[in-house]
Amino acid sequence: MEKSTREIQQAAKAFVKKWQGRGKEKQDDKTFWEDLLEDVFGMPKARNEIAEDHFIWNRGTPLCSVPEMGIGNKPIDDGNYLFTEQEKNLFIAKEPASEPYFHPWYGADEFINRRPRYCLWLSDCTATELNAMPQCKKRVQAVMDYRSKSRSPQTRELALTPRRFHVENMPKGNYIIVPSTSSERRRYVPMGFMEPSAMSSNGVLLIPDASLYHFGVLESRIHMAWMRVVCGRLEMRYRYSAGIVYNNFPWPDATEEQKAAIEQTANRILEARALEPEASLADLYDPVSMPTPLVVAHRDNDRVVADAFQIDLQLPDEEIALELMRRYERIVTHKRRKNKSCKHQQIKR
Repeated sequence: MEKSTREIQQAAKAFVKKWQGRGKEKQDDKTFWEDLLEDVFGMPKARNEIAEDHFIWNRGTPLCSVPEMGIGNKPIDDGNYLFTEQEKNLFIAKEPASEPYFHPWYGADEFINRRPRYCLWLSDCTATELNAMPQCKKRVQAVMDYRSKSRSPQTRELALTPRRFHVENMPKGNYIIVPSTSSERRRYVPMGFMEPSAMSSNGVLLIPDASLYHFGVLESRIHMAWMRVVCGRLEMRYRYSAGIVYNNFPWPDATEEQKAAIEQTANRILEARALEPEASLADLYDPVSMPTPLVVAHRDNDRVVADAFQIDLQLPDEEIALELMRRYERIVTHKRRKNKSCKHQQIKR
């Protein structure tokens, strides 16, 4: 029997309460959808549908037409390529030729606290240049030795290319950075733009080729409502992921005028942050110390993003999440029907 709107709203509130704090994403993803579709939407065949892979929760690419999100770099270097600012300065004092090979390095902690470490990236230097830098060469040798002693065959294979990383994600242009973990006390997960000279660890997620429009939607209350329901948890902190949070997010069918409005309010968020250049994002997004200009900038951004979604901001977060779930269901259903139609046409041919 189809549920009434009131019954769906009540079920949605119970659903959100049940799933808040659940953090084992890969183990829970199927159960999540079973509970959502059966308990909230009243779809009795949901378990069979999921078993037949009609519903995909951990998605490999975005549901909508937006830039893809990936993880940052993973060196597997035993710390040999990473330096504090003081360690970097001492190293350069010993070996001045190494200075151009240092890049700011951001994980979630470094980004939120605006305290970068530094990465020695030597893949771009020639063999002649490396041989002229004995301190750098010692670091490369140490990485080679560390990897060659690993129990993992894949890591031992990486010992053959000690100047390269296990995972490399180095955008050619500016990119959005999203911390993988963030305090549950914050109303918004702090995100930002990085220049290509800055390198990021696998403790953050990257969106190359992203615009102010994408930033504005992601930094909105609408997206935060979605994130709080579907994300995993590390202790109680939010655990943002590409496959679950970002790739399944049902973006709005925004007009060019709406996109332009979101770009403007997104830029105001960045401008409000810049008013306090010495403050960390942890300070700026603390609910108690969040500056008024930043609060106002986010409220303005929430309003224009909500307009693009046609969602009433007077709704509580759980009902906003429910509206997004309905939108998700419509998009998935449309894509599934379209795929079936294409397959049917191919069979006819």
